[in-house]
Amino acid sequence: MSPLDLLDIDASLGEEERQIRAVVRQVVDDRVRPHVAGWYEDGQVPARELAREFGKLGLLGMHLTGYGCAGASAVAYGLACLELEAGDSGVRSLVSVQGSLAMYAIWRYGSEEQKQRWLPAMAAGEAIGSFGLTEPDHGSDPASMATRARRDGDDWILDGSKMWITNAPIADVAVIWARTDEGVRGFAVPMDTPGVTAHEIRHKMSLRASLTGEISLDGVRLPADARLPGATGLKAPLSCLTEARHGIVWGALGAARDCLETALSYATTRTQFGRPLAGFQLTQAKLADMAVEWNKGLLLALHLGRLADAGSLRPEQVSVGKLNNVREALAIARQCRTILGANGVSGEYPIMRHANNLESVLTYEGTSEIHQLVIGQRLTGLSAFA
Repeated sequence: MSPLDLLDIDASLGEEERQIRAVVRQVVDDRVRPHVAGWYEDGQVPARELAREFGKLGLLGMHLTGYGCAGASAVAYGLACLELEAGDSGVRSLVSVQGSLAMYAIWRYGSEEQKQRWLPAMAAGEAIGSFGLTEPDHGSDPASMATRARRDGDDWILDGSKMWITNAPIADVAVIWARTDEGVRGFAVPMDTPGVTAHEIRHKMSLRASLTGEISLDGVRLPADARLPGATGLKAPLSCLTEARHGIVWGALGAARDCLETALSYATTRTQFGRPLAGFQLTQAKLADMAVEWNKGLLLALHLGRLADAGSLRPEQVSVGKLNNVREALAIARQCRTILGANGVSGEYPIMRHANNLESVLTYEGTSEIHQLVIGQRLTGLSAFA
């Protein structure tokens, strides 16, 4: 049992959940940890190769059913996200965007033809998906999106741009959200369609082991059957965000755990003033406080996962999890850095990489302020968004 499991939370997991966690942890140990520091430093990651490996394990869209998807529980998916992000937030983002955003949008709102065309290949990692909602001038306010889709006979013409889109530089299909005369609609857009271009965003200081891009749409002509028929209104993309946020609730704990385990190992082996750092009261106080917050976060994630499996999870409950767990994970990373002193900023250790990554996780899929407003609306019955 991990010394971090102060509350015996592991005993609340089923055998299948533990087995899935063990498999993902092993692939992260074998395939991610030996290389991720270099990927981060170089700003490159073999995303297609990783996607195929993850597809063989059934990790892509693993909580969806049919079309080659594993049909795993929400808790099992959460545990997989935790282990992936213990390797790197960018690696977990690859899986989350593929499964919980792009695949989920097609799975829930797409036609049977769209599902058959895309989902089996995406589940296998042979096709990569992205999710185009955020725009250069519209991040937290998707209702103001400028991307437009207009009818031209039986076709649709799309114009606009999407920004900070994970997987965009290598995607085969993008789920693009656009404003129409009838409201917001979603489209499954093959990335080789004329008028579609993707530009990789470079010089990031965070999520460097993740491919991020801008998608430009210039007079993109799509047939009528490119539209996701079940997606009507802004609630459709927001439901996809809720799906992805649940994975983040778990994933952030993976980054925090890796920081904690690194700091604990370092503190028990690094000697200063004649004794291990872990023998000092201040160090123990830091470790105790962080372990308490990590256990609370895991209890919260597990509770939300059980609600999801029961079909009763509400969006504002996911906001509670995302707000708390990412915020606490970032605080843990920063505190662990202090235990390592100057070594905490070295790429030899994962802590600064996790801390930098968590700055992005804090922002995407809803900033802390957005989740505070979601929770505030639930508490007061009043919307503060406008």
